[in-house]
Amino acid sequence: MPEFVVAAQSRTETGKSSNRRLRGRDLIPGIVYGAGREAVSIAVSPDSITDILRSASGENTLFDLEIGGERRKVILKEFQREPLKGKLLHADFFEVALDKAIEVKVHIDLVGTPIGVKNQGGLLDFITRDLEVECLPVDIPDKITLDVTELELGRHLRVSDVQSPSDRVTLLTDPDVVIVHV
Repeated sequence: MPEFVVAAQSRTETGKSSNRRLRGRDLIPGIVYGAGREAVSIAVSPDSITDILRSASGENTLFDLEIGGERRKVILKEFQREPLKGKLLHADFFEVALDKAIEVKVHIDLVGTPIGVKNQGGLLDFITRDLEVECLPVDIPDKITLDVTELELGRHLRVSDVQSPSDRVTLLTDPDVVIVHV
């Protein structure tokens, strides 16, 4: 897993016009909060954030944010994109303590072709695409893989049918939620 370090600059100006000036310099505004510290307004390169979003673990990537020579372990908590072109406009970073569990959403990856689709003429309906989990920041899974090969026509898989990817990862999503059905 690649180790990401994102350089950030502290900023004092806030508001619409200062954010536009930042974007004109090819930076985006952001904020860092969590770990019992006061929130800090920052500016970061959107290219760095895009690299993180395109990595295997995507939004759940644990990385270092370097602000004025100080490194903080963070995850990307939220981000905003421009609706038409998809450019990043803003990013929120959550500083984590490596010894405290956090709640994150992990994407589900379906593998296989269900029997109900291949042989019985059904359609696969992927309803719930990510699960809420609780774990230490270093134990966040990249994805949860679910094999749907044995799924027949009229059958479904619920969260209660999913094995936790690790004994250190707790599934928080309601066990009765349907993930996929044919």
